[in-house]
Amino acid sequence: AMSDLPPAAGQAFEKIRGRLAWPVSGKITARFGQARGGGLKWNGVMIEAARGTVVNALYDGRVAYADWLPGMGLLIIVDHGGYMSLYAHNEQLYKAVGARVEGGEAIATVGDTGGRSQPGLYLEIRRGAKAIDPVPWFRRPSP
Repeated sequence: AMSDLPPAAGQAFEKIRGRLAWPVSGKITARFGQARGGGLKWNGVMIEAARGTVVNALYDGRVAYADWLPGMGLLIIVDHGGYMSLYAHNEQLYKAVGARVEGGEAIATVGDTGGRSQPGLYLEIRRGAKAIDPVPWFRRPSP
């Protein structure tokens, strides 16, 4: 539950904007806000990366979801207290719901689950329920 998170975790996440390391290295093939067909827009970024590449948590938090989700494949969501990071299309998940994770910790491996034609990581950052552009949160503009 949220009460298990350290106090002011959300404020802490806010402060590291522009300082995060990318969860994998690879090439961005879809950007936040870009059209993705069917009148939909991307709510995050798609990073093409080699299958089996380790996916690292962006920041400290607690695993809120770690399971299959249609369209997302094997999905892991880390709750940072007011902010969440979502990592989709994984081949393997290393953490279960409720697990505490630290920034930089291995939480999954890159795959193509959930209907991807090639392996890659789909990454979203949400403030509350709203997806926000993840790129400004990172030290470098591309992974």
